[in-house]
Amino acid sequence: MKHLRLLTVPLLWVALSFPASAEKVSLNKLSAYLNKFITAKGGFTQINSDGTISTGTIFIKRPGRIRFEYNPPDKSLVMAGGGQVAIFDGKSNHGPEQYPLKRTPLNLILRKNVNLAAAKMVVAHTSDGKTTTVVAQDPKHPDYGQIRLLFTSNPVELRQWVIVDGGGSETTLILNELKKGVSLSSMLFSIPYEADKRGL
Repeated sequence: MKHLRLLTVPLLWVALSFPASAEKVSLNKLSAYLNKFITAKGGFTQINSDGTISTGTIFIKRPGRIRFEYNPPDKSLVMAGGGQVAIFDGKSNHGPEQYPLKRTPLNLILRKNVNLAAAKMVVAHTSDGKTTTVVAQDPKHPDYGQIRLLFTSNPVELRQWVIVDGGGSETTLILNELKKGVSLSSMLFSIPYEADKRGL
């Protein structure tokens, strides 16, 4: 299914333009930024390894909730709520494919208290002089994969991430015009509600 790629298919890394000469942002500062990052809504761009591009809207409500809505005519949906990730295939009459959120690297930034400075969580922390990149994993379960987070510095902003699953497949998501502190209904993240709405 196409949108299973959001979590498992290799995607191209995208070169973005940022202001020059930014110092590496500390792990404590990045953790503080993520912990203040409670709700957000904005556009996203997904670039697939075959050259195709998917776009849509992302909704985030920490802890533990995220929703990826794809632009029409695509009716597919990827969401997390209630400790589960659900993938709704827009072309299927069957219920969503589900698995535990804690088994995905995305759980690392959706948890209630993000602490990137925790032992063995961050396996790489680098700067190219323009952005800061952090590669994190669950220290108890490195087999669950990694998440590579790309931040700007002034101000600190999360601009994109790459999910690397346990098999080494990568998925890149670029965030566009993300608005934080927005009001979001909990129903946006209810898997049973979404399934009922779709008649599944």
